Amino acid sequence: MSPELSEVGVVSAFVSPTVRRRRLAAELRRLRDRMHLTLDEVAAQLGWSPSKVSRYELAQGGLKPVEVRRLLDLYGIEGAKRETLLSLAREATDKGWWEEYADAMPEDYVSIIGLEAEATAEWSWHLDVIPGLLQREAYMRAIINQAQVLAPTPPSKIDRRIEMRLHRQQLLERDPPLQLSVVLDQAVLLRRVGSNSVMRDQLAYLAEVAQLPNVSLRIKQLDESFPVVTNSFDLLTFGPTDDATMPDVVWTEHVFSAIYFEGEADTFQYHLVFRAMSDSSLDSAESLELLDQIMHQVWT
Repeated sequence: MSPELSEVGVVSAFVSPTVRRRRLAAELRRLRDRMHLTLDEVAAQLGWSPSKVSRYELAQGGLKPVEVRRLLDLYGIEGAKRETLLSLAREATDKGWWEEYADAMPEDYVSIIGLEAEATAEWSWHLDVIPGLLQREAYMRAIINQAQVLAPTPPSKIDRRIEMRLHRQQLLERDPPLQLSVVLDQAVLLRRVGSNSVMRDQLAYLAEVAQLPNVSLRIKQLDESFPVVTNSFDLLTFGPTDDATMPDVVWTEHVFSAIYFEGEADTFQYHLVFRAMSDSSLDSAESLELLDQIMHQVWT
């Protein structure tokens, strides 16, 4: 698989305008702090409103390269650093492949996919369903069909959602691949989603993908106590770069939406929770043995 530019203004599958925009916003905040300037002072010098400066620093809306250039002039940024940040500004105005599915997915979910597209690692704790990155198409369809009683969805939109989810799974094959660590509650493997054959195929696929060098799977047994009681969540981390920082992001799905947050104190707590869940689960080899046992004894 070799992601390429499909058209002008659409970036490579593994370059995220969402992440570039957030990296740039974080760096603009850092540069202003370094200059000991307030939002009001920056706004006054540039003839902007304070809310406009704030929106730029919070990555709310597009960061126009021409206006980023003015900020860099004010902060005295020249040379390679300037070019790197202007490059981020240009990339932040492009569109990611996931934006093509905005008509079929909730806005907050589309935003999360944009963040995930450039994450270096993802930690997933799930006690309801198998994470989307590890789902087979039939399992995906069964989940959506089971939700039809609450939120009827036209067939064409279901197909679009499936297409987006399958495209998302390419993260596990890119170069370098996403490093995925998953802890699953054993109940997920026992909870029916679709027919026996759907479950059997899904568990077989899960065992196959779990053997990839960039994927780790551990199962939390039903007869083991929980170190902490929490809902399912995913934690995204972003590798260090020479241009700007990017904070970790935690996201969790609800019935019809998803929410995410990136405060350092909150994400640090989720780091600790995930490690506690992982340490109290079966190791990878034992997890595969249990997975095989459930697949052959329950879903025959």
